[in-house]
Amino acid sequence: MTDSSEHQPQPDPREEKFTVDTELLSEDQLLGLVEEYCTRYHGLNDTENPMEERSRVVAAVRRGDLVVWFDPVENTAGLGVPA
Repeated sequence: MTDSSEHQPQPDPREEKFTVDTELLSEDQLLGLVEEYCTRYHGLNDTENPMEERSRVVAAVRRGDLVVWFDPVENTAGLGVPA
């Protein structure tokens, strides 16, 4: 009898999302991610001006409460909680 897990394909580590050190990003790149985060997560919550959250989101990134994730499969980046 064989273990069925032996025959399952292993995920390609090159396709795994990973965090990006914010020091490697320009201020414009980071602010673009912050604005995208604000409009995506706060703009749909009946917030009159989701961009008012920018300073709080930037502070969360600086504290490490939010990190920059890069998805090599989709070739996209965004902010999210650390793993």
